[in-house]
Amino acid sequence: MENNLLQFTLQSGEHMRIQIVAPDTFRIRLSAADDFREPALIRYGIFDSRQRDAVCTVNDQEQVADIRTERAQLRVEKSSGRIELMNARGEMLTRHAIPPWSNAQRGFGAEFLLADEERLYGLGDETRERLQKRGHRVNMWVANVKAYAPIPFLMSSKGWGLLINTTWRHAVDIGSTVNDRLRFWGRRGELDYYLFAGETLADLLQSYTSVAGKPQVLPIWAYGLTFVCNEQANAREMIDDALNFRREGIPCDLIGLEPGWMDKNYDYSVNKNWHPERFAIPHWLPDGGPSTFFGALERLGFKLSLWLCADYDLSLHEERLIREKENAGGDPSGSSAEGGGFQGAHPDDYEQDTKLQYPVYMDRVTKHSEAWYAHLTKFVKQGVSAFKLDGAQQVLDHPDRLWGNGMIDEEMHNLYPILLAKQMHLGFKEQTGRRPMIYTAGGFAGIQQYAATWAGDTGGGPKPLVSLLNHGLSGHANTSCDMEVFTPAGLHFGFLQPWSQVNSWAYWRHPWLLDKKMLAMFKMYAKLRYRLLPYIYSAAHVAARTGMPIIRAMPLAYPNDPKSDDLLSQYMFGDSFLVAAFTDQVYLPEGEWIDYWTKERYTGPQTVACKIPAYAGGALFVRAGAIIPEWPEMDYVGEKSVEHIGVHVYPHGDSSFTLYEDDGTTFLYEEGNVAETRIECRQQQDAIVLRISPRTGMYEGMPAKRSYDILIQSDTKPSGIEINGSKLPERVEKSSRDDASCGVEGDGWVYDQSLRAIRLIAEEDERKRDVVEIVIVS
Repeated sequence: MENNLLQFTLQSGEHMRIQIVAPDTFRIRLSAADDFREPALIRYGIFDSRQRDAVCTVNDQEQVADIRTERAQLRVEKSSGRIELMNARGEMLTRHAIPPWSNAQRGFGAEFLLADEERLYGLGDETRERLQKRGHRVNMWVANVKAYAPIPFLMSSKGWGLLINTTWRHAVDIGSTVNDRLRFWGRRGELDYYLFAGETLADLLQSYTSVAGKPQVLPIWAYGLTFVCNEQANAREMIDDALNFRREGIPCDLIGLEPGWMDKNYDYSVNKNWHPERFAIPHWLPDGGPSTFFGALERLGFKLSLWLCADYDLSLHEERLIREKENAGGDPSGSSAEGGGFQGAHPDDYEQDTKLQYPVYMDRVTKHSEAWYAHLTKFVKQGVSAFKLDGAQQVLDHPDRLWGNGMIDEEMHNLYPILLAKQMHLGFKEQTGRRPMIYTAGGFAGIQQYAATWAGDTGGGPKPLVSLLNHGLSGHANTSCDMEVFTPAGLHFGFLQPWSQVNSWAYWRHPWLLDKKMLAMFKMYAKLRYRLLPYIYSAAHVAARTGMPIIRAMPLAYPNDPKSDDLLSQYMFGDSFLVAAFTDQVYLPEGEWIDYWTKERYTGPQTVACKIPAYAGGALFVRAGAIIPEWPEMDYVGEKSVEHIGVHVYPHGDSSFTLYEDDGTTFLYEEGNVAETRIECRQQQDAIVLRISPRTGMYEGMPAKRSYDILIQSDTKPSGIEINGSKLPERVEKSSRDDASCGVEGDGWVYDQSLRAIRLIAEEDERKRDVVEIVIVS
């Protein structure tokens, strides 16, 4: 065995190759030939199949190969290719029911045995009816509305995961036809899949996203509010929308335009321009500037987003990149034949009619020598910061199309949304050095690396909620849907998502056009979201490191609770919040919970009726022990310095939270330019001890000083408080507001009876060496 590869020939004549990718990850391939050409997801750099710290031992016998790592064991029957996967303790996780297959006559496929109580999760946005996929069968094919983003990844409650490494149309049957069998198969392509071993679902997400890519961290302003204007809006009306957000005191960061911004509606070409009447730009200011609507938006604190649709042949650029890499040091353009240029006359062509020397293409949209993103650079230069990638035409079949890389649509169709997101993401990154906000309806395995998604043109109700949860169970973190602004429940769910957007499209969903009650509720939720941005952004950093999504389906958060699988109307929002939407009752898992609105305490497990105040739209609970950082009120990200940050604490046992901060804009966070602040709380019999460690790490623009406005929930007034051993005096209460802004005069603390909370201010050690320790004595 060389380079952690094991290869042999089965009795059927097919060739099997096994790669130990990581201690918990195995790649298994079966082919009629022995050269094992890489499939599209690896050829185009979507998946990372490189070996990672995989030390293994192999007992390679004549009939059986036994591979062992520190985390798993894989046993292969060399005559048939049947495989058994075990954990490090030798406990069976899964095994083939019949020999796998991969040939021109049958296509490819494999079957695994399922245990009686085994539950499976994943597959992305391919159904909005369920979370647990045992008993489910699906065709893995991107389709408008029905399956915007199928992802061929499953993870089992028994501690194993499966990733099918193909873009070919295929199907998965998880105990639907035969209760104890998981079967996947395709008519074309070769068998190529990954098996993962892990103790928890979180472990399996970590391993899967190590292959398929970790979720990106969006620019921090993208976690605020996005508002998409009415499709008929012109520049003046867009500016009026922006002004109204500021006049109403509703925080918002991104304003978007639908296809009406183009001179030709729904322009798929690379020749698009601004609509000359709606969005007139003086010809002497082609790059924008302070006098144009770009400058006006910037001064108001807004970023600009444009709607796009694509039917471009993206495969040509991917192949060109591969050739450039292979020909490094030679002709950077690679083969000139693909570009369609004039190649010179043949010596027997006496007439030499140059008009007949060029190829003819049925695809009249694609410029064969030009990347799709190239035509968008002028808009980004003018000031565009985000792009919305509509489902048209990326989610539609192209049954008669032969793509430039030689693929037919059966192989290219599922791949297309990933290539579009990838080329948009990398194009913006290379042009600006900044993180893009690319959001798309379509997707497939790996989408989390390049783009955020929204649940397509399906509204913001209960089914889009299930879509977001299934995405999270498949390694994708930055998900959203069109907010339903006319109902309290729609606002409640719409603002408590990884990112939030209101899409007016053909309608009038402008918040200032709501009635008084709904407008007040919209403002309340928008301000709550912006206070929670450091909490949400920290969860995004956790997702980028581990694959754990920002909103978490209950089976992911509480996998051992038998009720979790059926909880389609609630989820964990980060570690600390439990959100219930579109329901009049909520199930509280084991532990202590505090109603965020009423401050009432509950002990789970139990189902309780939702007590929703008139100013809110749904139930919101906080896990006891939560530590939640909060920002001061602001109209947009960056409007105010965050030298002062709130810390809202719900003491219970021992708990902790890590606040992640970076410059919010560049990719330097990937190089470690991140500040971390660890906050710990310990509830003792006669005291509460809160410890705030000094910030570690640096990033450009990091505040030199930091103070903490602390709000600690307590049913009783303490007898005294000390900071680093010094007694803190009690002060007269200045104000009572339900946020983390401390209402005290000078140094000291107050007890707010209406909030049942202690309020005080603490300063970070100037040298950033010493812990701030606060002791609240009962």
